[in-house]
Order: sequence, then structure tokens, then C-alpha cells
Amino acid sequence: MVGVDVRIDPLDERGLAELLDAAVAGADPGEVMPAWPGAVWDDRLRSGFLAFHRRRSLGPDPVERTWVVRVDGRAAGAVRLEPGPDGTEFGIWLARGARGRGAGTAAVRLLTATAGPGSGGPLVARTTASNVAALGLLRALGARWAPGGEGAVALPTGTVDHVQRRGPGHGVGPTD
Repeated sequence: MVGVDVRIDPLDERGLAELLDAAVAGADPGEVMPAWPGAVWDDRLRSGFLAFHRRRSLGPDPVERTWVVRVDGRAAGAVRLEPGPDGTEFGIWLARGARGRGAGTAAVRLLTATAGPGSGGPLVARTTASNVAALGLLRALGARWAPGGEGAVALPTGTVDHVQRRGPGHGVGPTD
């Protein structure tokens, strides 16, 4: 991660507008929100992105906490924490221009250092078996496959308890 400055800032309305710009410029809709296969950015999806994050993170009863990932001072993606029955789920996505530079790993380390899991339970992640970047990020954090577990990995640090396969638009998305 030489030469890459990464920080995370709590999501607010200004950050949400910057996050939308980063998503439109560098991610497919299904990578950053629930969307149909082959969806392309248009006014409807832009409004949907804003509504999705306002409802989940900025509304009166948020279901998750979200932070804007800034790479070299610019919004480049998001990390989030959502309490659940199996622990606190974390998710991340990065715009294409920020991928492959170690920013995802740095952002998750910042997330766990500043926010912690929040529920006292394990920090969990969900991704698809085909998401090589997300699996690479989890391995960079110390994850290893657990025998007999469908997609399960464990981190020696205890920051990530397991990974389960999940569809796009949720969990650990395109990273590093």
C-alpha cells in the first residue's frame, strides 16, 4: 500500500453524494446496491442508491453504520457494519480506480480499529465464492478456509469469524 492514503469517515449527506459519484464513475450498480443483472446507472438507479443508503444508514432507525472510504482524499467506496444474529456483518466495496492498491485491506483494518464489531459478537463477512478480490482481502486480514465449512474462513485476530456465500449487492464486494 505504498503511497496510498486511506481513511474512513462516517456517512453523512455530503459523503453520500460523493459516494454516489464514486459508484457511478467506478462500479456497476449490482456491486454497490441491490440491482437487477445488467443494470446500468440511470436517474432511477441513482435515486435508488441514495434512498437505499438513507434508509439503511441515515434514517431515524438505521440498520447499519456506514463509512465513506477515502483514498488519497477522494471518496472511493464504503465500509459498513450491520448487527445480525451471527455477529456483526461488515461489507465493503471500492470503485475500480481504488482496487488492487491495498485500500480495501486498509479500510477494513481502520473499520475494526475505530468502530469495532459493536455487538460484542464476531465480525462476519459474506461474499460469493467467485469474488476473488474479496477472498483475497479476507486472506490478507489473516483468514483461512475452515475444513467442512461452506465458504467459511476464520481470522486469528478474531475480527472476522466466517464468510458465507451471498449474492451481489450485499456483504463484501469488489475490493483491493
